Amino acid sequence: DSGDSISERQEWRPVVYRRCTDTLWLLLFCLFWAGLMFISGYAVVAGAAERLVLGYDSFGNICGRKNTPVEGANLSGLDMTNKKYVFFLNSCSLEIQRLKISSLSLCVSSCPQQQLSSLEDLQSFARNNGSFLCVYNLNVSSYTLNPKAAQLCPTLPVPPSKSFPLFNRCVPQNPECYSKYASVLISMVNEMDVFQRILSGILAGRDTVIGLSVLALAFSLILVLAFRFIQTLLVHTLIALVVFGLLFVSGILWWLHYDYRNDPSTELETEKENVKFLLGYAIFSTIVTVVLLSLTFVLRKKLQIAVQLFRIVGKIVGRIPFLLFQPLWTFLILIMFWVFWVAVLLSLGTAGTAESTSEGQVEYRALSGICYMVWYHFIGLIWTSEFILACQQMVIAGAVVACYFNRNKNNPPPHPVLSSISVLFCYHLGTAVKGSFLITILRIPRIVLLCLYNTLNQKKNAKCLINCCFCWVCFQKSCLRCFNQHAYTTTAINGTNFCTSAKDAVCILAKNSAKLASISCFGDFLLFLGKVFVVCFTVFGGLMAFNYHRELQAWVVPLLLVGFFAYLMSHSFLSVFEVTADAMLLCFAIDMETNDGTAEKPYFVDQELLTFMSQSNKLTEGRKHRNARPFQDNEDGTELQPM
Repeated sequence: DSGDSISERQEWRPVVYRRCTDTLWLLLFCLFWAGLMFISGYAVVAGAAERLVLGYDSFGNICGRKNTPVEGANLSGLDMTNKKYVFFLNSCSLEIQRLKISSLSLCVSSCPQQQLSSLEDLQSFARNNGSFLCVYNLNVSSYTLNPKAAQLCPTLPVPPSKSFPLFNRCVPQNPECYSKYASVLISMVNEMDVFQRILSGILAGRDTVIGLSVLALAFSLILVLAFRFIQTLLVHTLIALVVFGLLFVSGILWWLHYDYRNDPSTELETEKENVKFLLGYAIFSTIVTVVLLSLTFVLRKKLQIAVQLFRIVGKIVGRIPFLLFQPLWTFLILIMFWVFWVAVLLSLGTAGTAESTSEGQVEYRALSGICYMVWYHFIGLIWTSEFILACQQMVIAGAVVACYFNRNKNNPPPHPVLSSISVLFCYHLGTAVKGSFLITILRIPRIVLLCLYNTLNQKKNAKCLINCCFCWVCFQKSCLRCFNQHAYTTTAINGTNFCTSAKDAVCILAKNSAKLASISCFGDFLLFLGKVFVVCFTVFGGLMAFNYHRELQAWVVPLLLVGFFAYLMSHSFLSVFEVTADAMLLCFAIDMETNDGTAEKPYFVDQELLTFMSQSNKLTEGRKHRNARPFQDNEDGTELQPM
């Protein structure tokens, strides 16, 4: 009996009496990934992602490489190694028929830089540049002699054109032709999946997006150092910068919208789309600015509590410096997974069989079942991403728990991060899988609601209902994410499965909700201001950079992506302080619940945290005995009791 009692008393101590938790969920996740591997192999075998990237002509030839012939298409199977650009014979009058561009397209070695007004000009351009703009089976010497040359050559006059960045398309530079050309591409994009539209935005302004992403990374690292050595003056400086950034970005957005709307040269479809998006950005930015300024004014006197909290959190991070590297490792793993996921998705999108038409051209028919594979692949993106983030949360929580429940505060446990990683991989991967699956379940309805919102263009009542449902799902997801974090911390302490840990965490937090809620709220608000700081100044840099490319690209989508990436980057790095603070407060609540500060049951908490919690929550006179100094040098003191 005494042995069982000791075992139970030690059950709350980290890295003691561990056992595997939620094993069936881990097995389910492995089976799910086996399905993802099957889809990936199928996509590699059946897909041709290079068709989307390099482009292809109307006869099934991929530009920039050697090709294999297609049965029934005489002009297929040509060597296009030196012909890297897609050229449309009727670039000024493109039309969409069954989601395909009706104009004949060819692979050419260079785009015409000057206008070509006659067949003689086409012939001279072909002889001087080696770029043949007529159908392949028409000899250069026959350009002016063949009576069918008008049907086999481009519509005259041929406008000057340049290659489109990365996609290697010859884009006409004549404003009227470019307007029609861009409108056709935009209309095609509207019929494409949301992901493909986002990908197009990234590729269109890839250089600027990469530069701004590096800028967001730099701002995030600066904020991490700021929160590590946080001081009161620094907090006021951060708040001033956030207020300035919000007002400045909102003003710039309204000014750009006014400038675009009243610019008489705004005729292209891309520029008109920029005006619409700028108006939406300006309204959204103004609303966020008003709300945050109001909250900052209301909570300005309470932010000192958050400063003291993060001063203590900073000392914990100082004892475990490798915690600061966790977001970097997580981010690198996420990047590798996302690159793999995008490559598989592109291959799935181009999986199809080549079939020749009666006119000798080639069309690609989508294979059956691809739609279901794409949805399965999409669920894999959400679930795996959330699983990686859950592993990061469990590693941080495990390291904080090991340091908190250590009697000798002057001698912290060696390598707490590595110990937490080993415990996670040996025992608790199933718990991370189960928690991430719950987040995935709430993310999928949000995606479906977003698709329905885009589908219902004119039904305002339905849109209003969908907006309400969307906000409710987002609220539930945020609550569940916080709920999962406490469950992960309890698993790190007690070694129990997800459901048991969640129940125990809820019981502890319910008894201490009044004391912990306000402290956690102020801390989260200060962290959110830090994220807003990164987003504001990154978006400002994006506005200045993208504003110089008004004519050639719709830069509103890359700007949105830059803002999202900046928020994601800042959230990834600042989540170290958020998870550390939440884990520390939960450990404190458990410590207060199971110990009383006497010699028989001493506290694990150090004096600084105990004093801060007492001052912040104004503990009642009945708990004055808890202000006694903890026994820091007694390594053999009583362990925590099970709840």
